[in-house]
Amino acid sequence: MLLEIARDPQVRLRDIADRIGITERAVQGIVSDLHREGYLTRGKVGRRNHYTLNLERGFRYPTEAGLPVGLLIDLFTQRDLPPGHAPAGAATVPGDAAAHRSGAAASR
Repeated sequence: MLLEIARDPQVRLRDIADRIGITERAVQGIVSDLHREGYLTRGKVGRRNHYTLNLERGFRYPTEAGLPVGLLIDLFTQRDLPPGHAPAGAATVPGDAAAHRSGAAASR
């Protein structure tokens, strides 16, 4: 869900539902939960919703709670780009999170 919103901050919930294969109602519930938990904010641009992700928010799962969700978003959004191109509005990675990520990758 966060990845779809990161790719298009003005995406319609109906389009997310079609892309990931769940109902629009389920998408609405997940987006509401993400908003309530501080992973995203909603605003209006004209008649459309505009979502802003809080990329510094940590994961919910205890073993990854110290890592920002921006790490995962960057991993997948950068995968879609040609080499040498950075995504618009790429999340910055705090020094500790980058070091932890390197250590976590080495341990897997």
